[in-house]
Amino acid sequence: MSEKNLLLEIGTEEIPAHVMPQILNQLKDLATKNLNDARINFSEAITLGTPRRITLFVKGVAETQSDATEEKRGPSVKVAFDAAGNPSKAAVGFARGQKVDAKDLVTRDGYVYAIIHEQGQPTAEILKTLLPKIICSLTFPNNMRWGNLDFKFIRPLRWIVALLDDEIIPFEVANVKSGRISRGHRTLSNGEFEIPDAISYRYTCVENFVIVDQNARRNMITSQIETVAKERGGVAEISDELLEEVLYLVEYPTALSGNFETKYLNLPPEAVITPMRDHQRYFPVKDSEGKLLPIFITVRNGGKDYLDIVQHGNERVLKARLEDAQFFFNEDRKKTLEQHREKLKTVVFQESLGSMYQKTERLVKLCEKISDMLCEKISAEDKKNSLRAAELSKADLVTGMVTEFTELQGVMGREYAKLDGENFEVATAIDEHYMPRFSGDAQPKTVAGKILSLADKIDNIVATFSRGLVPTGSQDPFALRRQALGIVNLLTEANWSISLSEVVNFAMDLLNVTDSVGREKIQHDFADFMKLRVKNFLDTTRYDVVDSVIGNVDDICAVTLKAAAVEQFLKTPDAVKNIQSFVRVANIARKTDSTKIDPALMTLDAEQVLYRAFEAVKVAAEELVAKKDFIGALDILKKLSAPIDSFFNDVMVMDENLDVRQNRLALLKSIDELINKVADFKAIVI
Repeated sequence: MSEKNLLLEIGTEEIPAHVMPQILNQLKDLATKNLNDARINFSEAITLGTPRRITLFVKGVAETQSDATEEKRGPSVKVAFDAAGNPSKAAVGFARGQKVDAKDLVTRDGYVYAIIHEQGQPTAEILKTLLPKIICSLTFPNNMRWGNLDFKFIRPLRWIVALLDDEIIPFEVANVKSGRISRGHRTLSNGEFEIPDAISYRYTCVENFVIVDQNARRNMITSQIETVAKERGGVAEISDELLEEVLYLVEYPTALSGNFETKYLNLPPEAVITPMRDHQRYFPVKDSEGKLLPIFITVRNGGKDYLDIVQHGNERVLKARLEDAQFFFNEDRKKTLEQHREKLKTVVFQESLGSMYQKTERLVKLCEKISDMLCEKISAEDKKNSLRAAELSKADLVTGMVTEFTELQGVMGREYAKLDGENFEVATAIDEHYMPRFSGDAQPKTVAGKILSLADKIDNIVATFSRGLVPTGSQDPFALRRQALGIVNLLTEANWSISLSEVVNFAMDLLNVTDSVGREKIQHDFADFMKLRVKNFLDTTRYDVVDSVIGNVDDICAVTLKAAAVEQFLKTPDAVKNIQSFVRVANIARKTDSTKIDPALMTLDAEQVLYRAFEAVKVAAEELVAKKDFIGALDILKKLSAPIDSFFNDVMVMDENLDVRQNRLALLKSIDELINKVADFKAIVI
């Protein structure tokens, strides 16, 4: 059977850059599923895209869909045939419904079956309905409607190309008919152009100044930026986020450089880079030592003609932004950061939760609380720095620079604190307490930054929960999930053990949450919320291992260490045997809550041996658990396995004597509680 190539190009008005990767992934998934469901074999489906087109290219498409054979069960044999063996009305009716002859029905397992053979149809015919179905199945964050159509899409449709090799697949969506006519670059091309066949698509697009392959376009952009930067004597700072955005803003990229006045280099680097990168989508250029140069690189959606005019226009726009930055910086420096703090009294934190000034006062007390809980891990100087950083942490929010460039919150606080003479730890912590700002961002490095980051995130979560605003589904307007995951990462990386419930209680006190029922609900919601984040953090760990340690997440660092210890324990030769012993104990121990053991009631050797073994390991195991050496604790606990097995072989736990029975249950309950300080092995799948 011959194979062909399928091309579907959906032409639109410019699509927002940030949604393009999601759209292309969605198109590939939809195409793959629909082609498979339609029994159309193919070798590979890929998606391509520019601001004005979403393209599906499928290689090795079968010319005809695969044949299919399906069995449909009908009535029982007793109902389907009369005494003479002739088909009954029920059988005839069933056969007619399945479009087969009654004599062709097959009997099996006491029923009759219709064997339905469906011959594969030409792929080109199926695609006439399949391709519009795929287009209409695409979903977007925001949709548009145009004209008097009910059809919705992210941007208005302008053209559709649908080819199976050189054959047009005819259909219509939103009054746009499919064909082989595409459109080139808005200014460089002659407009519409014809695509002779699917395999010629990319080449024909290039001839019309469209680099349709985003990977090729990305390489072009990166190479051009690096070349231009090298020619200017520097190195471009190419962030993945900015590169991905620029990638879907241009169809035919040309990189060029521009200049700005050196006086702006007296501003903090971020005050120059942020307007340049986040507002104008320019790439900053630095020297070999990482110092910012008065140069920027931008990417034009077009060719090399009139680059001097384009450069001049970009320089004028950037100059205006940097003039704003210079003005706000100079105005801000008329006061110290501490003097700006007073204005926080006029800024609301959250509805009914007071001002940002009151929040900073809570942060000071939370930092003090957390520092005291970590007194063995941190120095008095660390505590002092965290308290000072907490006082100043939000002061930059009312500065002109942050009001104009909100991305600089924390960053300008750090820079202004440095200029005010605050020490390095304090200044850095003001910036770090917002970390991680986004997925994949770094964690705070300074001790003061870590303490303040914990305090801020816990206060944010508890305050929001106190208003009944627990994130549900995809709704998380305050980014609490990211902050909670930040807590998990921070505590784990720092190897800090603190009781989160204790900190949450203290945070509720500071927020004046007095209702006992409300406090209990917040604690419950907080624990459940953190439990899900811990599961996300342990996503590469066996699911049953996670289940065995996730029961109590009050000490997150301990939970993650327990998971690592159990995974390592499962690799030991006798792990299965040991776990089976632990589970036998757990299953019986559920019958009591008592751990009061009376050795005088032990009359059998096996129970005495188990009791002595338990006493021998108890103190050492508890000490190792306290030190968070869970691997060492499991190494000791496994010594109980053999005595446990002997106990169950030789001892009747549920003895007729109630005192003896209760004593044996108490022994097992004590052992189970000791083992559970590491993990609940009932959750482990063997």
